[in-house]
Amino acid sequence: MGLFTLLAFTFGPMEIVIILVIVLLLFGGKKIPELMRGMGKGIKEFKEGVKDDESQKEKKD
Repeated sequence: MGLFTLLAFTFGPMEIVIILVIVLLLFGGKKIPELMRGMGKGIKEFKEGVKDDESQKEKKD
């Protein structure tokens, strides 16, 4: 389940817009792509770690 889907069910559309405006004001337009890129790398590394852990468990069994 994606973050947007989770937010869509938790918050209404107006709350999501307000949160996005606050994030934009806090970090600025140039910093947001860098933050998203960093989050993407972190998620990718996490998924690779989980996959490696699962493959190690299968080898032990």
